[in-house]
Amino acid sequence: MHTRLNQFLNYLQSERGYAANTLAAYRRDLEQLFDFMETQRLQSWSELTPELLERSVIVLQDSGYCPATVARKVAAARSFLHFLYTEGDLPRELTDWLPQPKVGRRLPHPLSESEVKRLLEAASGSGVETPLRLRDRTLLEVLYATGLRATEAIALRTGDVDLVGGVLRCVGKGNKERLIPLHPRAQQILSRYLSEARPFLLINANETTLFLNRVGHPLTRQGLWFIIQQYAQESGLGDRVTPHTLRHSFATHLLNGGADLRQVQQFLGHASITTTAIYTEVSNQRKRAVYDQAHPRAFETGDGPIHHTEEEPV
Repeated sequence: MHTRLNQFLNYLQSERGYAANTLAAYRRDLEQLFDFMETQRLQSWSELTPELLERSVIVLQDSGYCPATVARKVAAARSFLHFLYTEGDLPRELTDWLPQPKVGRRLPHPLSESEVKRLLEAASGSGVETPLRLRDRTLLEVLYATGLRATEAIALRTGDVDLVGGVLRCVGKGNKERLIPLHPRAQQILSRYLSEARPFLLINANETTLFLNRVGHPLTRQGLWFIIQQYAQESGLGDRVTPHTLRHSFATHLLNGGADLRQVQQFLGHASITTTAIYTEVSNQRKRAVYDQAHPRAFETGDGPIHHTEEEPV
């Protein structure tokens, strides 16, 4: 049965363009489905029943996983079952039987504009600007300027930077390419990094990865996380800043500034605009908070809410 798992992962990689980290997550989640089948002494996929599928979800829920994790594992299993159907191992009706748990929507937690400024200023520092310090400044500035995912940022190549055109080329999920504008400050610091810092970090002349570590190797996700944590601590923002926090901040601040939702969707590389729309709720909450703080009558007690019985003219 593990042969089908390997075939499924190969399909996700070759046909869907999934990244290595995503494939590893699928493997981990589906291994738990295999473990469940072993406890039920099942020898083939044809022995699966709707009752067993429902029981597998109950086992996950009873294992102490949060609802979002359970939902992710069930989604992976549903995708795998559909693949088994296409291979002739399962009847069509069984692929739709696995229940998808409902998960409450979690809102992103972006930084405020002043908090982002503190973070970027912490990376600027007040001492001598070393090649590593300039790399860190450039990395943070690019993350906030483009909203890149961590995996996308560390995968950037020098050829992805177009300083003349003022755009950055990114290959995201599903191997989909997108172009993201670079504002003048991001262009300027990228230019400085490429001419003043990266040559000092470069060991192998054939290395084309944009962001390098201190020994000239491509920066890793762990290295990126450490850099952000370092400056988050220095700026007094604590542990709540991650690479994805800057992505959330990028999207929220664009919408606050009046950017079109469809355009933000393209910048972020979201397949569905529904995913992007969650940032409008964050933006609206921020606007409401500003209103409540700024309006002179926001905290005064009135006669209670007004209930409109008919539509009023706008």
